[in-house]
Amino acid sequence: MCLKNREHSKLIMSLLFLIVLFAACKDLPKVETEQAATVEKRPNIIIIMADDLGYADVGFNGSTEITTPELDKLAANGMKFTSGYVAHPFCGPSRAALMTGRYPHTIGSQFNLPASSEAYGSSGITISETFISKMLQNAGYYTGAIGKWHLGDVPKYHPNNRGFQEFYGFLGGGHDYFPEDYTVKFAKQKASGQKFIFDYVKPLEHNKNVVSNPTEYLTDELSRKAVDFVNTASEKKNPFFLYLAYNAPHVPLQAKKEDMQMFSHIKDKDRRTYAAMVYAVDRGVGKLVESLKANNVLDNTLIVFLSDNGGKLTKGANNYPLKEGKGSTAEGGYRVPMFFHYPNEIESNSIFNYPITTLDFYPTFAALAKAEIPEDKILDGKNVWQSVVALENPRKDDYVFVMRHREGYTDVGVRQNQWKALKTKQQTWRLFNIDRDMGEEHDLSEQHMGQLKTMVKAAEKWSKTHSEPLWFDPESLSVDWEEKEMAKFNKTFKLDVK
Repeated sequence: MCLKNREHSKLIMSLLFLIVLFAACKDLPKVETEQAATVEKRPNIIIIMADDLGYADVGFNGSTEITTPELDKLAANGMKFTSGYVAHPFCGPSRAALMTGRYPHTIGSQFNLPASSEAYGSSGITISETFISKMLQNAGYYTGAIGKWHLGDVPKYHPNNRGFQEFYGFLGGGHDYFPEDYTVKFAKQKASGQKFIFDYVKPLEHNKNVVSNPTEYLTDELSRKAVDFVNTASEKKNPFFLYLAYNAPHVPLQAKKEDMQMFSHIKDKDRRTYAAMVYAVDRGVGKLVESLKANNVLDNTLIVFLSDNGGKLTKGANNYPLKEGKGSTAEGGYRVPMFFHYPNEIESNSIFNYPITTLDFYPTFAALAKAEIPEDKILDGKNVWQSVVALENPRKDDYVFVMRHREGYTDVGVRQNQWKALKTKQQTWRLFNIDRDMGEEHDLSEQHMGQLKTMVKAAEKWSKTHSEPLWFDPESLSVDWEEKEMAKFNKTFKLDVK
Protein backbone atom coordinates (compact mmCIF):
# COMPACT_ATOMS: atom_id res chain seq x y z
CA MET A 1 0.00 0.00 0.00
CA CYS A 2 1.39 3.38 -0.93
CA LEU A 3 1.99 6.12 1.64
CA LYS A 4 -0.85 8.19 0.23
CA ASN A 5 -3.33 5.35 0.67
CA ARG A 6 -2.12 4.66 4.22
CA GLU A 7 -2.56 8.33 5.16
CA HIS A 8 -6.00 8.32 3.57
CA SER A 9 -6.99 5.25 5.64
CA LYS A 10 -5.73 6.87 8.85
CA LEU A 11 -7.74 9.97 8.06
CA ILE A 12 -10.90 7.90 7.54
CA MET A 13 -10.30 6.00 10.80
CA SER A 14 -9.79 9.28 12.67
CA LEU A 15 -13.01 10.67 11.27
CA LEU A 16 -14.90 7.52 12.22
CA PHE A 17 -13.50 7.75 15.75
CA LEU A 18 -14.55 11.38 16.05
CA ILE A 19 -18.05 10.53 14.78
CA VAL A 20 -18.42 7.74 17.35
CA LEU A 21 -17.04 9.96 20.11
CA PHE A 22 -19.40 12.79 19.16
CA ALA A 23 -22.36 10.43 19.15
CA ALA A 24 -21.42 9.13 22.56
CA CYS A 25 -21.00 12.60 24.00
CA LYS A 26 -24.25 13.70 22.41
CA ASP A 27 -26.10 10.86 24.16
CA LEU A 28 -24.82 11.77 27.63
CA PRO A 29 -27.00 14.84 28.12
CA LYS A 30 -29.91 12.90 26.65
CA VAL A 31 -29.61 10.28 29.41
CA GLU A 32 -29.51 12.99 32.05
CA THR A 33 -32.52 14.67 30.44
CA GLU A 34 -34.45 11.39 30.46
CA GLN A 35 -33.61 10.87 34.13
CA ALA A 36 -34.66 14.40 34.96
CA ALA A 37 -37.86 13.92 32.96
CA THR A 38 -38.65 10.78 34.95
CA VAL A 39 -38.38 12.74 38.18
CA GLU A 40 -40.28 15.66 36.70
CA LYS A 41 -43.14 13.36 35.72
CA ARG A 42 -43.89 12.71 39.36
CA PRO A 43 -47.20 14.43 39.92
CA ASN A 44 -47.96 17.21 42.32
CA ILE A 45 -50.59 15.87 44.72
CA ILE A 46 -53.41 17.91 46.26
CA ILE A 47 -55.96 16.51 48.69
CA ILE A 48 -58.97 18.79 49.15
CA MET A 49 -61.07 17.63 52.08
CA ALA A 50 -64.42 19.14 52.99
CA ASP A 51 -65.84 18.58 56.47
CA ASP A 52 -69.22 16.86 56.97
CA LEU A 53 -70.17 17.29 53.31
CA GLY A 54 -73.27 15.36 52.25
CA TYR A 55 -73.05 12.76 49.48
CA ALA A 56 -75.80 14.53 47.51
CA ASP A 57 -74.62 18.10 48.14
CA VAL A 58 -72.39 18.50 45.09
CA GLY A 59 -73.46 18.87 41.49
CA PHE A 60 -71.36 15.94 40.31
CA ASN A 61 -73.44 13.68 42.57
CA GLY A 62 -76.71 15.07 41.33
CA SER A 63 -77.41 18.14 43.46
CA THR A 64 -79.64 20.72 41.83
CA GLU A 65 -80.23 22.71 45.01
CA ILE A 66 -76.57 23.50 45.81
CA THR A 67 -74.45 24.71 42.90
CA THR A 68 -70.81 23.62 42.78
CA PRO A 69 -69.63 24.57 39.26
CA GLU A 70 -65.89 24.45 39.98
CA LEU A 71 -66.00 21.02 41.59
CA ASP A 72 -68.28 19.76 38.83
CA LYS A 73 -65.82 20.82 36.12
CA LEU A 74 -62.99 18.98 37.83
CA ALA A 75 -65.11 15.87 38.31
CA ALA A 76 -66.26 15.95 34.68
CA ASN A 77 -62.68 16.28 33.48
CA GLY A 78 -61.51 13.48 35.75
CA MET A 79 -62.83 10.36 37.46
CA LYS A 80 -65.79 10.22 39.82
CA PHE A 81 -65.82 7.50 42.48
CA THR A 82 -69.33 6.30 43.26
CA SER A 83 -68.07 4.00 46.05
CA GLY A 84 -65.45 6.17 47.72
CA TYR A 85 -65.08 5.41 51.43
CA VAL A 86 -63.31 6.88 54.43
CA ALA A 87 -62.18 4.63 57.29
CA HIS A 88 -64.40 6.07 60.03
CA PRO A 89 -67.64 8.10 60.19
CA PHE A 90 -66.10 10.80 62.44
CA CYS A 91 -63.63 13.60 61.71
CA GLY A 92 -60.55 12.74 63.79
CA PRO A 93 -60.30 8.99 63.20
CA SER A 94 -61.02 9.49 59.50
CA ARG A 95 -58.11 11.94 59.20
CA ALA A 96 -55.83 9.68 61.22
CA ALA A 97 -56.51 6.89 58.73
CA LEU A 98 -55.77 9.16 55.78
CA MET A 99 -52.45 10.29 57.23
CA THR A 100 -51.24 6.87 58.46
CA GLY A 101 -52.78 4.42 56.01
CA ARG A 102 -54.06 2.48 59.05
CA TYR A 103 -57.49 1.73 60.38
CA PRO A 104 -57.75 4.12 63.36
CA HIS A 105 -58.86 1.24 65.60
CA THR A 106 -55.47 -0.44 65.14
CA ILE A 107 -53.51 2.54 66.48
CA GLY A 108 -55.72 3.59 69.38
CA SER A 109 -57.36 6.56 67.62
CA GLN A 110 -60.89 5.21 67.21
CA PHE A 111 -62.38 8.26 68.97
CA ASN A 112 -62.14 11.96 68.18
CA LEU A 113 -59.48 13.78 70.14
CA PRO A 114 -61.33 15.65 72.89
CA ALA A 115 -61.74 19.41 72.62
CA SER A 116 -58.80 19.86 74.99
CA SER A 117 -56.19 17.14 74.67
CA GLU A 118 -54.73 18.34 77.98
CA ALA A 119 -57.35 16.16 79.66
CA TYR A 120 -55.62 13.14 78.15
CA GLY A 121 -51.98 13.96 78.70
CA SER A 122 -51.72 16.04 75.55
CA SER A 123 -52.63 13.19 73.21
CA GLY A 124 -52.24 12.90 69.48
CA ILE A 125 -51.72 10.32 66.77
CA THR A 126 -48.77 8.20 67.82
CA ILE A 127 -45.44 9.40 66.45
CA SER A 128 -44.47 5.80 65.74
CA GLU A 129 -46.65 6.16 62.63
CA THR A 130 -44.97 7.89 59.69
CA PHE A 131 -47.52 10.23 58.13
CA ILE A 132 -48.07 10.28 54.37
CA SER A 133 -46.72 13.84 54.43
CA LYS A 134 -43.41 12.75 55.94
CA MET A 135 -43.08 9.95 53.44
CA LEU A 136 -43.57 12.40 50.57
CA GLN A 137 -41.28 14.99 52.15
CA ASN A 138 -38.55 12.35 52.39
CA ALA A 139 -39.07 11.72 48.67
CA GLY A 140 -38.31 15.36 47.90
CA TYR A 141 -41.83 16.80 47.85
CA TYR A 142 -42.48 20.31 49.13
CA THR A 143 -45.32 19.81 51.60
CA GLY A 144 -48.06 22.02 53.01
CA ALA A 145 -51.14 21.63 55.22
CA ILE A 146 -53.83 24.30 55.28
CA GLY A 147 -56.95 24.31 57.44
CA LYS A 148 -58.16 21.80 60.01
CA TRP A 149 -55.69 19.45 61.75
CA HIS A 150 -57.42 17.58 64.62
CA LEU A 151 -54.54 15.10 65.05
CA GLY A 152 -52.84 16.57 68.13
CA ASP A 153 -52.31 20.13 69.34
CA VAL A 154 -49.01 19.97 71.26
CA PRO A 155 -45.56 20.37 69.67
CA LYS A 156 -44.66 16.75 68.95
CA TYR A 157 -47.95 16.23 67.10
CA HIS A 158 -47.86 19.56 65.29
CA PRO A 159 -48.12 19.48 61.47
CA ASN A 160 -44.64 20.99 61.14
CA ASN A 161 -43.33 17.96 63.05
CA ARG A 162 -45.30 15.42 61.00
CA GLY A 163 -43.87 16.12 57.57
CA PHE A 164 -45.47 19.45 56.62
CA GLN A 165 -43.00 22.21 55.88
CA GLU A 166 -45.82 24.76 55.73
CA PHE A 167 -48.87 24.89 57.98
CA TYR A 168 -51.60 27.51 58.10
CA GLY A 169 -54.78 26.82 60.00
CA PHE A 170 -56.02 25.56 63.35
CA LEU A 171 -55.16 22.52 65.43
CA GLY A 172 -58.54 21.58 66.93
CA GLY A 173 -61.62 19.89 65.58
CA GLY A 174 -63.42 23.00 64.39
CA HIS A 175 -63.39 26.78 64.22
CA ASP A 176 -65.61 29.83 63.94
CA TYR A 177 -65.58 31.49 60.53
CA PHE A 178 -65.70 35.27 61.03
CA PRO A 179 -62.51 36.79 62.53
CA GLU A 180 -64.37 39.83 63.84
CA ASP A 181 -66.23 37.40 66.10
CA TYR A 182 -63.72 34.75 67.11
CA THR A 183 -60.87 37.16 67.83
CA VAL A 184 -63.12 39.11 70.23
CA LYS A 185 -64.32 35.92 71.95
CA PHE A 186 -60.76 34.72 72.40
CA ALA A 187 -59.58 38.05 73.82
CA LYS A 188 -62.41 38.12 76.36
CA GLN A 189 -61.81 34.53 77.50
CA LYS A 190 -58.08 35.10 77.81
CA ALA A 191 -58.51 38.39 79.71
CA SER A 192 -60.86 36.72 82.17
CA GLY A 193 -58.18 34.20 83.06
CA GLN A 194 -60.33 31.35 81.81
CA LYS A 195 -58.27 28.16 81.97
CA PHE A 196 -60.03 26.33 79.16
CA ILE A 197 -60.48 28.27 75.93
CA PHE A 198 -62.70 26.64 73.35
CA ASP A 199 -60.85 25.44 70.24
CA TYR A 200 -63.24 27.20 67.90
CA VAL A 201 -62.08 30.68 68.91
CA LYS A 202 -58.35 30.10 69.32
CA PRO A 203 -56.07 32.07 66.98
CA LEU A 204 -55.05 30.61 63.65
CA GLU A 205 -51.43 29.52 63.30
CA HIS A 206 -48.78 29.84 60.64
CA ASN A 207 -45.86 27.49 61.29
CA LYS A 208 -46.38 27.56 65.08
CA ASN A 209 -46.78 31.34 65.15
CA VAL A 210 -50.05 33.05 65.98
CA VAL A 211 -51.81 34.81 63.10
CA SER A 212 -52.52 38.10 64.82
CA ASN A 213 -54.65 39.89 62.22
CA PRO A 214 -56.96 37.56 60.26
CA THR A 215 -59.35 39.59 58.14
CA GLU A 216 -61.27 37.17 55.93
CA TYR A 217 -64.10 34.71 56.22
CA LEU A 218 -62.22 31.55 57.14
CA THR A 219 -63.01 29.49 54.03
CA ASP A 220 -61.83 32.33 51.80
CA GLU A 221 -58.71 32.78 53.91
CA LEU A 222 -57.80 29.10 53.61
CA SER A 223 -58.35 29.27 49.85
CA ARG A 224 -56.07 32.29 49.57
CA LYS A 225 -53.32 30.54 51.52
CA ALA A 226 -53.67 27.49 49.28
CA VAL A 227 -53.13 29.73 46.24
CA ASP A 228 -50.08 31.26 47.92
CA PHE A 229 -48.69 27.79 48.56
CA VAL A 230 -49.12 26.75 44.92
CA ASN A 231 -47.46 29.94 43.71
CA THR A 232 -44.45 29.32 45.95
CA ALA A 233 -44.28 25.57 45.35
CA SER A 234 -44.46 25.92 41.57
CA GLU A 235 -41.20 27.88 41.57
CA LYS A 236 -39.34 24.96 43.11
CA LYS A 237 -37.71 22.16 41.14
CA ASN A 238 -39.38 19.39 43.09
CA PRO A 239 -43.07 18.45 43.06
CA PHE A 240 -45.40 19.45 45.90
CA PHE A 241 -48.01 17.90 48.19
CA LEU A 242 -50.83 20.06 49.53
CA TYR A 243 -53.40 18.95 52.09
CA LEU A 244 -56.19 21.53 51.98
CA ALA A 245 -58.59 20.65 54.80
CA TYR A 246 -61.55 23.02 54.82
CA ASN A 247 -63.66 23.03 57.96
CA ALA A 248 -66.77 23.91 55.93
CA PRO A 249 -69.56 22.98 56.01
CA HIS A 250 -68.93 21.73 59.59
CA VAL A 251 -70.70 23.62 62.37
CA PRO A 252 -71.01 26.34 63.43
CA LEU A 253 -73.21 27.13 60.44
CA GLN A 254 -71.85 30.56 59.47
CA ALA A 255 -71.90 31.98 55.95
CA LYS A 256 -71.33 35.29 54.18
CA LYS A 257 -74.46 37.33 53.45
CA GLU A 258 -73.76 37.48 49.73
CA ASP A 259 -73.41 33.72 49.59
CA MET A 260 -76.62 33.27 51.56
CA GLN A 261 -78.48 35.43 49.05
CA MET A 262 -77.57 33.00 46.27
CA PHE A 263 -79.64 30.34 48.02
CA SER A 264 -82.65 32.41 49.01
CA HIS A 265 -84.85 29.75 47.37
CA ILE A 266 -83.99 27.39 50.26
CA LYS A 267 -86.47 28.09 53.04
CA ASP A 268 -84.83 26.19 55.89
CA LYS A 269 -82.22 28.50 57.42
CA ASP A 270 -79.76 25.76 58.41
CA ARG A 271 -79.95 24.23 54.95
CA ARG A 272 -79.56 27.66 53.32
CA THR A 273 -76.50 28.50 55.45
CA TYR A 274 -75.01 25.08 54.81
CA ALA A 275 -75.48 25.53 51.05
CA ALA A 276 -73.72 28.90 51.16
CA MET A 277 -70.81 27.34 53.05
CA VAL A 278 -70.47 24.61 50.42
CA TYR A 279 -70.53 27.25 47.71
CA ALA A 280 -67.66 29.11 49.41
CA VAL A 281 -65.60 25.92 49.28
CA ASP A 282 -66.40 25.57 45.59
CA ARG A 283 -65.34 29.15 44.95
CA GLY A 284 -62.04 28.53 46.72
CA VAL A 285 -61.38 25.40 44.68
CA GLY A 286 -61.91 27.45 41.55
CA LYS A 287 -59.26 29.94 42.62
CA LEU A 288 -56.87 27.11 43.44
CA VAL A 289 -57.34 25.67 39.94
CA GLU A 290 -56.71 29.10 38.42
CA SER A 291 -53.37 29.25 40.24
CA LEU A 292 -52.43 25.78 38.97
CA LYS A 293 -53.22 26.88 35.43
CA ALA A 294 -51.32 30.14 35.81
CA ASN A 295 -48.25 28.22 36.98
CA ASN A 296 -48.65 25.69 34.15
CA VAL A 297 -48.83 22.71 36.52
CA LEU A 298 -52.49 21.69 36.36
CA ASP A 299 -52.01 18.83 33.90
CA ASN A 300 -49.37 17.17 36.06
CA THR A 301 -51.26 17.59 39.32
CA LEU A 302 -53.41 14.90 40.88
CA ILE A 303 -56.31 16.62 42.66
CA VAL A 304 -58.29 14.45 45.05
CA PHE A 305 -61.54 15.81 46.43
CA LEU A 306 -63.59 14.19 49.19
CA SER A 307 -65.36 14.68 52.50
CA ASP A 308 -63.95 13.42 55.80
CA ASN A 309 -67.19 11.56 56.56
CA GLY A 310 -70.89 11.70 55.72
CA GLY A 311 -72.97 14.81 56.07
CA LYS A 312 -74.66 15.67 59.36
CA LEU A 313 -78.38 15.40 58.66
CA THR A 314 -79.41 17.60 61.59
CA LYS A 315 -77.19 20.44 60.33
CA GLY A 316 -78.29 20.92 56.76
CA ALA A 317 -76.71 17.98 54.91
CA ASN A 318 -78.29 15.59 52.42
CA ASN A 319 -76.80 12.12 51.86
CA TYR A 320 -79.43 10.82 49.41
CA PRO A 321 -79.73 8.02 48.37
CA LEU A 322 -77.54 6.75 51.20
CA LYS A 323 -78.92 5.73 54.57
CA GLU A 324 -78.26 7.86 57.68
CA GLY A 325 -75.26 10.20 58.04
CA LYS A 326 -72.21 11.26 60.03
CA GLY A 327 -71.39 8.81 62.81
CA SER A 328 -73.21 5.86 61.25
CA THR A 329 -71.85 2.60 59.86
CA ALA A 330 -74.64 2.73 57.30
CA GLU A 331 -73.44 4.02 53.92
CA GLY A 332 -74.33 7.63 54.69
CA GLY A 333 -71.79 7.74 57.50
CA TYR A 334 -68.63 6.96 55.56
CA ARG A 335 -69.36 6.74 51.83
CA VAL A 336 -68.46 10.19 50.58
CA PRO A 337 -68.37 12.35 47.44
CA MET A 338 -64.98 11.76 45.81
CA PHE A 339 -63.13 12.35 42.54
CA PHE A 340 -59.62 12.31 41.03
CA HIS A 341 -58.52 14.94 38.51
CA TYR A 342 -55.21 14.27 36.73
CA PRO A 343 -55.24 15.23 33.03
CA ASN A 344 -51.90 13.55 32.25
CA GLU A 345 -53.18 10.15 33.34
CA ILE A 346 -56.97 10.08 33.81
CA GLU A 347 -59.48 10.42 30.98
CA SER A 348 -62.34 12.85 31.27
CA ASN A 349 -65.82 11.66 32.20
CA SER A 350 -64.50 8.50 33.85
CA ILE A 351 -66.60 6.77 36.49
CA PHE A 352 -65.20 4.22 38.95
CA ASN A 353 -67.87 2.06 40.55
CA TYR A 354 -65.70 -0.28 42.61
CA PRO A 355 -64.86 0.35 46.29
CA ILE A 356 -61.88 2.55 47.03
CA THR A 357 -60.90 3.82 50.48
CA THR A 358 -58.70 6.58 51.84
CA LEU A 359 -56.52 3.80 53.27
CA ASP A 360 -55.42 3.25 49.66
CA PHE A 361 -54.08 6.78 49.30
CA TYR A 362 -50.83 6.15 51.20
CA PRO A 363 -49.50 3.25 49.06
CA THR A 364 -50.96 4.68 45.85
CA PHE A 365 -49.40 8.11 46.29
CA ALA A 366 -46.11 6.48 47.29
CA ALA A 367 -46.04 4.64 43.96
CA LEU A 368 -46.90 7.75 41.94
CA ALA A 369 -44.30 9.80 43.82
CA LYS A 370 -41.67 7.06 43.57
CA ALA A 371 -41.38 7.41 47.34
CA GLU A 372 -39.97 4.83 49.72
CA ILE A 373 -42.39 3.45 52.28
CA PRO A 374 -40.64 2.82 55.63
CA GLU A 375 -39.71 -0.85 56.00
CA ASP A 376 -41.61 -1.23 59.27
CA LYS A 377 -44.72 0.59 58.01
CA ILE A 378 -47.92 -1.41 58.22
CA LEU A 379 -50.56 -0.39 55.68
CA ASP A 380 -54.20 -1.44 55.59
CA GLY A 381 -54.84 -0.26 52.04
CA LYS A 382 -53.27 -1.07 48.70
CA ASN A 383 -51.83 0.63 45.63
CA VAL A 384 -54.92 0.89 43.45
CA TRP A 385 -53.53 3.07 40.66
CA GLN A 386 -53.36 0.47 37.89
CA SER A 387 -56.86 -0.73 38.74
CA VAL A 388 -58.16 2.84 38.72
CA VAL A 389 -56.66 3.56 35.30
CA ALA A 390 -57.94 0.25 33.92
CA LEU A 391 -61.37 0.64 35.57
CA GLU A 392 -60.96 -2.72 37.31
CA ASN A 393 -61.93 -3.85 40.81
CA PRO A 394 -58.81 -3.35 42.97
CA ARG A 395 -60.06 -5.52 45.84
CA LYS A 396 -62.13 -8.38 44.47
CA ASP A 397 -63.28 -10.48 47.44
CA ASP A 398 -61.39 -8.21 49.88
CA TYR A 399 -63.15 -6.42 52.70
CA VAL A 400 -63.71 -2.78 53.60
CA PHE A 401 -64.54 -2.36 57.31
CA VAL A 402 -66.00 0.42 59.38
CA MET A 403 -66.70 0.51 63.11
CA ARG A 404 -68.14 3.05 65.51
CA HIS A 405 -68.29 2.57 69.31
CA ARG A 406 -71.41 3.86 71.03
CA GLU A 407 -72.55 3.94 74.68
CA GLY A 408 -71.81 0.36 75.65
CA TYR A 409 -72.11 -1.30 72.25
CA THR A 410 -70.54 -1.21 68.79
CA ASP A 411 -71.86 -0.64 65.26
CA VAL A 412 -70.10 -2.32 62.33
CA GLY A 413 -70.23 -2.24 58.53
CA VAL A 414 -68.49 -4.63 56.13
CA ARG A 415 -68.36 -4.42 52.35
CA GLN A 416 -67.20 -7.20 50.03
CA ASN A 417 -67.78 -6.77 46.30
CA GLN A 418 -71.52 -6.06 45.89
CA TRP A 419 -72.37 -7.11 49.44
CA LYS A 420 -72.75 -4.95 52.55
CA ALA A 421 -73.23 -6.46 56.02
CA LEU A 422 -74.51 -4.02 58.63
CA LYS A 423 -75.08 -3.99 62.37
CA THR A 424 -76.41 -0.83 64.00
CA LYS A 425 -78.11 0.13 67.25
CA GLN A 426 -77.97 -3.40 68.66
CA GLN A 427 -80.22 -4.72 65.91
CA THR A 428 -79.59 -8.05 64.19
CA TRP A 429 -77.06 -8.22 61.38
CA ARG A 430 -78.49 -7.41 57.95
CA LEU A 431 -77.20 -7.98 54.43
CA PHE A 432 -77.69 -5.81 51.35
CA ASN A 433 -76.72 -5.93 47.68
CA ILE A 434 -75.21 -2.47 47.84
CA ASP A 435 -74.78 -2.14 44.06
CA ARG A 436 -78.54 -2.42 43.59
CA ASP A 437 -79.62 -1.03 46.95
CA MET A 438 -77.49 1.96 47.97
CA GLY A 439 -80.12 2.97 50.50
CA GLU A 440 -79.83 -0.33 52.40
CA GLU A 441 -83.56 -0.93 52.31
CA HIS A 442 -83.88 -4.61 51.38
CA ASP A 443 -82.40 -7.11 53.83
CA LEU A 444 -81.20 -10.24 52.01
CA SER A 445 -79.76 -12.07 55.01
CA GLU A 446 -82.26 -14.93 54.90
CA GLN A 447 -81.58 -15.60 51.22
CA HIS A 448 -77.79 -15.35 51.56
CA MET A 449 -77.02 -16.43 55.12
CA GLY A 450 -73.74 -18.06 54.07
CA GLN A 451 -72.46 -14.80 52.64
CA LEU A 452 -73.48 -12.93 55.78
CA LYS A 453 -71.78 -15.44 58.08
CA THR A 454 -68.54 -15.16 56.11
CA MET A 455 -68.54 -11.37 56.35
CA VAL A 456 -69.37 -11.25 60.06
CA LYS A 457 -66.60 -13.75 60.75
CA ALA A 458 -64.14 -11.59 58.79
CA ALA A 459 -65.15 -8.53 60.82
CA GLU A 460 -64.67 -10.41 64.07
CA LYS A 461 -61.19 -11.49 62.96
CA TRP A 462 -60.38 -7.89 62.05
CA SER A 463 -61.53 -6.69 65.48
CA LYS A 464 -58.81 -8.80 67.10
CA THR A 465 -56.17 -6.53 65.51
CA HIS A 466 -57.45 -3.48 67.40
CA SER A 467 -55.64 -1.54 70.11
CA GLU A 468 -57.07 -0.06 73.28
CA PRO A 469 -58.26 3.54 72.76
CA LEU A 470 -55.67 6.12 73.79
CA TRP A 471 -58.45 8.62 74.62
CA PHE A 472 -62.24 8.86 74.70
CA ASP A 473 -64.65 11.49 73.49
CA PRO A 474 -66.74 12.14 75.46
CA GLU A 475 -64.80 11.08 78.53
CA SER A 476 -67.86 9.27 79.94
CA LEU A 477 -67.39 6.56 77.31
CA SER A 478 -64.32 5.39 79.21
CA VAL A 479 -66.65 4.18 81.95
CA ASP A 480 -68.77 2.16 79.52
CA TRP A 481 -65.61 0.81 77.91
CA GLU A 482 -64.45 -0.69 81.20
CA GLU A 483 -67.69 -1.62 82.91
CA LYS A 484 -69.30 -3.18 79.84
CA GLU A 485 -66.05 -4.76 78.62
CA MET A 486 -66.50 -3.25 75.19
CA ALA A 487 -63.05 -4.38 74.05
CA LYS A 488 -64.38 -7.95 74.13
CA PHE A 489 -67.17 -6.89 71.74
CA ASN A 490 -69.60 -9.04 73.70
CA LYS A 491 -72.57 -9.65 71.39
CA THR A 492 -71.32 -7.53 68.48
CA PHE A 493 -70.51 -10.50 66.26
CA LYS A 494 -73.27 -12.79 67.46
CA LEU A 495 -75.35 -13.68 64.43
CA ASP A 496 -78.99 -13.88 65.49
CA VAL A 497 -81.03 -15.72 62.92
CA LYS A 498 -84.59 -14.50 62.54
